Amino acid sequence: MTLRDIAIKNLLRRKAKSTFILAGLTIGIATIVAVICFVDSTAHDINTKLEKYGANILIVPRTDSLALSYGGMSLGGVSFDVQPIRQTELAGIRTIKNAANIAAIGPVVLGTVTIGAAAASLAGVDFEAAGILKPWWKIDGESPGPAGVLAGAEAARILNLNVGQQVTIDGQALQVSGILAPTGSQDDHLVFTHLDTAQNLLHKPNQISIVEVAALCHDCPVDDMVAQIAEQLPSAKVMAIQQVVKGRMETLAHFKKFSYALSLVVVAIGGLVVLVTMMGSVRERTSEIGIFRAVGFRRSHVMRIIFMEAGLISALAGIVGYLTGVGGVLLGLKVFGKATAAIHMDPWLAVGALVMAMAVGLLSSAYPAFLAAGMDPNRALKTL
Repeated sequence: MTLRDIAIKNLLRRKAKSTFILAGLTIGIATIVAVICFVDSTAHDINTKLEKYGANILIVPRTDSLALSYGGMSLGGVSFDVQPIRQTELAGIRTIKNAANIAAIGPVVLGTVTIGAAAASLAGVDFEAAGILKPWWKIDGESPGPAGVLAGAEAARILNLNVGQQVTIDGQALQVSGILAPTGSQDDHLVFTHLDTAQNLLHKPNQISIVEVAALCHDCPVDDMVAQIAEQLPSAKVMAIQQVVKGRMETLAHFKKFSYALSLVVVAIGGLVVLVTMMGSVRERTSEIGIFRAVGFRRSHVMRIIFMEAGLISALAGIVGYLTGVGGVLLGLKVFGKATAAIHMDPWLAVGALVMAMAVGLLSSAYPAFLAAGMDPNRALKTL
């Protein structure tokens, strides 16, 4: 019979204690795995949405403004030296160093027009780019052609617009090809048409009011891209829209740090469970260890038996803890309404869970192993 066989038989003979050690380590490992997996999955989900949806760089005309106040009373401000963005200048954005990271460039021209007898805000857009920049759009009808318009939900309600209706905008007849479902944004109050059509209606040939740029990946150097675009468009102001995303990511980072601290406490408790249980097991096996020593087992043999027992339980706890933690995250995502968020599986997390479980189990068993190895065989045999 080998030392491994002895260790396995000892575990099977003491099922209650083995289960107690297994449960303590499993809870600790599952807690750490669940926390790391949940935070990483949430961060990955945010980054994926940032990568695929919406603009994260905004380009607007550069203006010099002067704020006026007198006697502590704000009198508004004065803007001067407005530098309009030229549509022909946008081609330079595709030549920047990180041009491969650009998913879409959406130029927008804005202005006020008269629809029938009412004033309305008109936005000329590139509808192909809008499909990437605004994937949340849901259109009742279809995307307009050069002689059509797309009305926001509120604009359609106020102007009494319906799909298929003919409207006259500043003397030009256009057809309402679709109406946007409510978005909860400024898009609800706008009437959209093709960029060229809007430029003609607003008498702004080759002029752009705003440019939205979507970077293709969340790890792209957005700040560097802002600087590169600014070099190509010196007359424009280029800004990164990162405040909301950074705020959410910082919150997740703080939560991760707090969770790590909490998980370490849980793992420490699991280590104490292993220590106390193994010490109790050694004391119960005093006569058994004495017989081993009497028949020729060395101290190293006794220590190896204890470490094998702890190692087997720890390895099982690492595997079960990892699976339990991942299962807990799956359940948690459903409970928190994130069932569509995919779990970001990291193979190194599984390896780390196994290594941590083994480390905690073996370190916690070190003192009981030395205690068993240092036991006097003569005193141990007297207990028979």
